[in-house]
Amino acid sequence: MLKPIVLSGIQPTGNLHIGNYMGAVQNWVALQNAEKYQCYFCIVDYHSLTSELTPAERKNNTLSLAAELIAAGLDPKKITLFVQSQVPEHTELAWIFNCVTPVAELYRMTQFKDKSTRQEKNINTGLLTYPILQAADILLYGGQLVPVGQDQVQHLELTKDIARWFNNRFGNYFPEVKPLLTEIPKVMSLLEPTKKMSKSLGGGHIVELADEPKSIEKKLSKAVTATAGGGTAPGAQNLLMLLKQFGTTELYTQFLQQEKTGTIRYGDLKKELARVIGNYFSDFRKRRAELLLNTTELQNILDHGAQKAQAVAQKTMSEVRKLIGIR
Repeated sequence: MLKPIVLSGIQPTGNLHIGNYMGAVQNWVALQNAEKYQCYFCIVDYHSLTSELTPAERKNNTLSLAAELIAAGLDPKKITLFVQSQVPEHTELAWIFNCVTPVAELYRMTQFKDKSTRQEKNINTGLLTYPILQAADILLYGGQLVPVGQDQVQHLELTKDIARWFNNRFGNYFPEVKPLLTEIPKVMSLLEPTKKMSKSLGGGHIVELADEPKSIEKKLSKAVTATAGGGTAPGAQNLLMLLKQFGTTELYTQFLQQEKTGTIRYGDLKKELARVIGNYFSDFRKRRAELLLNTTELQNILDHGAQKAQAVAQKTMSEVRKLIGIR
């Protein structure tokens, strides 16, 4: 019996932080280890062209991200890990999808609106057509399930629509894609806890998986906790949530009780949280360093993944070309 196909991707915009880990990578590892799915995980470097990375940053980030994904638990022997640009069929299928997608649907996408606001000086066409390439990423492999949080369902609905528009015009070919909804803890910025943790906010706002313990302790020491108005402030809630994720149940319960009784010392909470996060990612840091010492081996892993992915992608495009009348 064929396993359901799962696909997800991540941009090479910098080192992984704990928000990326809790929001995506941790779940990918769980899906891989469940052994119930055929998993494709992709470093989507073409998508990163919509941002303002330099060519050198994009190249270096792609390799370091591959190292970090493997160090975090992805096993290239169990899943297909590859770089999007090494499989040119992604952009070919995206162009075909461009030609069946009403432009009005793209202007409705909240991500286009959000990113246009964040990078007002670089509102490029790629920001608008980003969801079409995303649909191609998924459907190229017959993707059936995509692990997402509730806030990402809109893009997946568009992928379903694109498959339907194609099928109505050229014949029933692409499967219906469904969200593999996951409970994703929302990790907030250390310095602005009303905003989601993001690299775009700056280094002091995030804890990277590769951060050394002293760096983690320094960042957390500056984390915002209390605010006026009483009750548990967003910053304190964020730190307690992270302690629940990375610490022991006993430690979390202890600080949660102190928070409820008003006896909590946030300095102690920050030190304990820095300690448990540093310990949690100790093996990750060692494995990451080993992989980055041998980038030839790392590139070989990505090349092998691309070969596996392209074998599927070429078959898909051969059939799609026949359906649309291109030989």
